[in-house]
Amino acid sequence: MVTNGLALESFGLSKRFGSVAAVDGVDLRVEPGSVRGVIGPNGAGKTTMLRLLLGLVRPDAGRIEIFGRPPASAAGLDGVAGFVEEPRFYPYLSGRRTLELFAKLDGGDAGGRIGELLDLVGLDRGAAERRVGGYSTGMRQRLGLALALLGRPRVLLLDEPTTALDPTGAREMRDVVRQLAAEGVAVLLSSHDMDAVADICDSVTVLLAGRVVWDGSMERLLADAPPAEYRLETNDDDRALALSGSHAGVRARRGAPSGLVMATERDELDQFVLALAAEGIAVRRLTEVASSVELMFTALTGETAR
Repeated sequence: MVTNGLALESFGLSKRFGSVAAVDGVDLRVEPGSVRGVIGPNGAGKTTMLRLLLGLVRPDAGRIEIFGRPPASAAGLDGVAGFVEEPRFYPYLSGRRTLELFAKLDGGDAGGRIGELLDLVGLDRGAAERRVGGYSTGMRQRLGLALALLGRPRVLLLDEPTTALDPTGAREMRDVVRQLAAEGVAVLLSSHDMDAVADICDSVTVLLAGRVVWDGSMERLLADAPPAEYRLETNDDDRALALSGSHAGVRARRGAPSGLVMATERDELDQFVLALAAEGIAVRRLTEVASSVELMFTALTGETAR
C-alpha cells in the first residue's frame, strides 16, 4: 500500500568510501508513472545512489522507502528492477536463452513475454539467437532492459541506459521508457548528458560531488535555464553584430575565427534572422552550439554536459 503517493523516496541518504563522500545527504522522490533523472558529471555519485536504492550497498546514514517500505524488509524490493553500470551476462548464452533462464527463475508469466520484450527493446530474431559474448555494449544495454522488465516491475532503476547506443537506438530507448511511465511504472535513470534526458524526464535531480545542487521539474529547469547559444555566419558579420544591438533578446559577440556567437531564445532568433534578411544580410550558416539545458548543466556543475 502506497501511503504517500510515492513509489520511491530517500531521506538524507549518505555513503562514504574512506574520505570520499560519494552520496551526501540526498533526498529523492519518484512518483508512479513519472521519470526522474539523476544527472551529474562522472564521479558525482549517480551510480552509488542507484546501488544504494537497489540494496547493493548499505547507506551510512539516511533511509530509503519503496512504496512506503524499507528495502531491507521482506517485501522491500518486490516490484523493483534495473541495472547498474553495464549489464553483464553469461557470454556463452544467446540473448533469448538468457531471458529464458531468468524467466524460469522468476516464474509466473515471464516466460511467455520474452518475444514481446525482445521486440520492445529492439533485439530482432537474429540478434536474440546470437551469443551475448558477441554483443556490442548497446546490445547488452537493450538485453539488460528486457531482463529488467521480465517481472513487470513497478519501479525501474536504469544507469546510463543510452550509453553506447546510436542516435536511433537512444531515441528508441527513450520511447520505451516513456511508454513504461505511461503504464504507471516509476522510472529513475542516471545520465551525464542533460540533452539526453531533457525530452524524457518529468523531473531532475542534479548531483555534484555527492550533493544535490538542483532539484525540480523539467518544466522549471527549462524556465530557469539560460538561453541557448548559436553560431551565426553571414556575408557581413560587422553589420549583423551592429544589428543585434537593436534586438533586446539577442546577445551577440564575435566568434573565433569568424562569425558571431549569440545567446537567444528561439522566437527572438527567428525575428533576428528575418531582420537580417530585411537588411540584405545573408545567413550562410546557423547552428546551435549549446542548448539551454547544456548551459544549465555547466552553470550548476562547472562541467560540460557531454
